Amino acid sequence: MKHMMLWLTACFFGVGLGFAQSTNSALPRIAIAGLGIESSTFSPAVTNEEAFHARYGPEVFNAYPFMMAISPLRKQAIWLPTIVGKSLPGGAVTREAYESLVNKALDSLKKYGPYDGLYFDIHGAMSVVGLDDPEGDFLTRIRKVIGFKTLVSTSMDLHGNVSWRLAQNSDLITCYRMAPHEDAMQTKERAVANLLERLKTGQGKPAYKVWIPIPILLPGEKTSTRIEPGQSLYHEVEPIADHKNGIVDAAIWIGYAWADEPRNHAVVMVTGDDKQQVAQAAEKLALDFWNVRNQFDFVAPTGTLEKCLTNAFASKKHPFFISDTGDNPTAGGAGDVTWTLTQLLARPEFQRADGPSLIYASIPDPELVKKAIAVGVGGTVEGKAGAIVDHRFAPPLPIKGTVESIVKGDKDAEVEVVVKVGSVHVIVTQKRKPYHKEKDFTNLGLSPRKSDIVVVKIGYLEPELYAMQADWIMALTPGGVDQDLFRLPYKRIKRPMFPFDKDMKKPDLSAQFVPVSGEPR
Repeated sequence: MKHMMLWLTACFFGVGLGFAQSTNSALPRIAIAGLGIESSTFSPAVTNEEAFHARYGPEVFNAYPFMMAISPLRKQAIWLPTIVGKSLPGGAVTREAYESLVNKALDSLKKYGPYDGLYFDIHGAMSVVGLDDPEGDFLTRIRKVIGFKTLVSTSMDLHGNVSWRLAQNSDLITCYRMAPHEDAMQTKERAVANLLERLKTGQGKPAYKVWIPIPILLPGEKTSTRIEPGQSLYHEVEPIADHKNGIVDAAIWIGYAWADEPRNHAVVMVTGDDKQQVAQAAEKLALDFWNVRNQFDFVAPTGTLEKCLTNAFASKKHPFFISDTGDNPTAGGAGDVTWTLTQLLARPEFQRADGPSLIYASIPDPELVKKAIAVGVGGTVEGKAGAIVDHRFAPPLPIKGTVESIVKGDKDAEVEVVVKVGSVHVIVTQKRKPYHKEKDFTNLGLSPRKSDIVVVKIGYLEPELYAMQADWIMALTPGGVDQDLFRLPYKRIKRPMFPFDKDMKKPDLSAQFVPVSGEPR
């Protein structure tokens, strides 16, 4: 409410909040709204409203470097941002949090309409307690406010899910073409540029949208665009989506593997004005995807934690990275599973101070952090860590060690503490945090490049970690985002589904034309 009042006051007095040339009635009026999170339904964690770090009004522009006040795109429209919230992946969103955030967006949209366009910025893998297809629900409710004359351009993560409802209510839709998502901001900019182009030229809604569901459900660690077949498959997309031959955009969604909803599967969508070209392009992408389904494999060697440690001890390459994949907070894990750290601290190799150096990132426990602050740097802290939320695989872990650093102020962790236990540096946090940049470690006084082993709760290594590792293996550990999908209790995904039904017949991959938004199915 505070953010909204500041926004309204500033607008009233004409303060420079960056709304592009708002006195020029010839410019299109474009709203911005969106919520993004990956939510594992196999994790006991829940996500509350504060986790979204929602931006309101002019604050929304700060989420998009290409929307700076001096940028060409910013000057091409009257921008009316409502709310954009992005949460660290986690458990299902509470219904209260979802309704609160959605209603704030709807209230804002009601006040400042009408709109020529809406940029809808979502991830696509949100789960909400008691509600299927939240993104489809959100956009359906937005449409009730803005109507169907407004052109909606949707940008998504390729690990999102595209339901029929979401496809129908979007006029333009696209997603990332890289995993890891090094093209995230480029994709968002493309979605905005496509929207502006259709409005400025008067072309309006593309005449045709093809949606093809593909019965494949795989984790991102098996579908990375760093390796084949994902690399070649996604290289097909850009030449198709070059605005030639009557096509506006094309996209392939891998889908999100750690939620149990009927919409969770791969999808291909192509939009454009030439019916034949749109259909042919979508069918080719879908068939090519299906034909390489058996070629997908993990982006790195994998094994049990025991095997990973054996490899690390034998390796002469340092730092040797081990991905603790099952509780990966960048994919929806609770982040406080203690199973791996319990195994590590029980190993005799690490119980001596002069043993192999290992950094473990990380385990959240506010009580242990509080104790560490009380004893201070150099003091000995003793207590239990983790398993507050997800204790299915191991209980809270007793820890006793020397506090080597205390750092406050991180957006996610809030407080970070390094505790030295034997030869292991354990990062303990106030709140869970993913560690995917070198400065995440160096800010704590740690030197990951000089460590023998670095264990990170992550799946595929993000670019900075990937560049840092001398060798790497993924440990198939338990947790809410278990890489072994066969160990997860799916009940609601559509079957047959690859890889669960390997002998399934070839599915119907023919073009399914989605009605233009506002038209009956």
